[in-house]
Amino acid sequence: MKIAILGLGEAGARFANDLAEKGHQIWGYDPEPRYKLHPDIQLVEGNAEAASYADLILSVNLSSTSIEIAQEIATVAKPHQFFCEMNTSGPQKKIAIAKILAPTQIKVIDLAIMAPVPPKGILTPFLAAGEYASEFLEFVKPLALNISLVENSTIGDAATRKLLRSIVYKGIAAVICEAMEAGEAFGMEAYIRGQISSLVGGNDELIDRFVEGSRTHALRRMHEMEAVIEMLEDKGVEPIVTRGTRNNLEKLLKSCS
Repeated sequence: MKIAILGLGEAGARFANDLAEKGHQIWGYDPEPRYKLHPDIQLVEGNAEAASYADLILSVNLSSTSIEIAQEIATVAKPHQFFCEMNTSGPQKKIAIAKILAPTQIKVIDLAIMAPVPPKGILTPFLAAGEYASEFLEFVKPLALNISLVENSTIGDAATRKLLRSIVYKGIAAVICEAMEAGEAFGMEAYIRGQISSLVGGNDELIDRFVEGSRTHALRRMHEMEAVIEMLEDKGVEPIVTRGTRNNLEKLLKSCS
């Protein structure tokens, strides 16, 4: 299969490496590639060039660049191609991207990444939505991906579900991070760990994963919570706790820099 990966950060690089290892033709672009890549991956000079070679385009970038990337892709897009918008954006931005690409007749898929990428790579759970989602699932069957379908969906439906889920998961992580920090400050880390453990089924490893994951991915998750805040405010929901989660991630980011 001919695949373009736009954005070769932690997630995009892992997807590209896994797919190249399976023998697929991969073209990739990132303005500042930092991760080691499979030798068969062909790096090119821009998003449009990478997309021009592919039947399947995976855009794995920050939300802040997603509109610009869609505009670039619109210059080369063809009706037979699938464009998977995988950036952590709110539903309104996903809809805007689909509108930019609509005149090209490329098949746009709202494809949400539903779990951390490093453990499973290209087999990470995905959620697909949009007019062409069913056709897309049929097209990627040879890749044996872990994709669930939002039935009778439109663009933005997968993004909405991902961000609603993030309120819970990232919110829990923020509470655990703050509780652990407080426990350490009071010299009662073992006590507070025990209290948290009683709520998460005695899984100490999970506590560490929440804390380390929040630190390691603070920037990306902060942007994710900003997308949640925007989505909630569009619906008239006051994101009080979500703002706190976002601020906690910003604090972690500053402490790690």
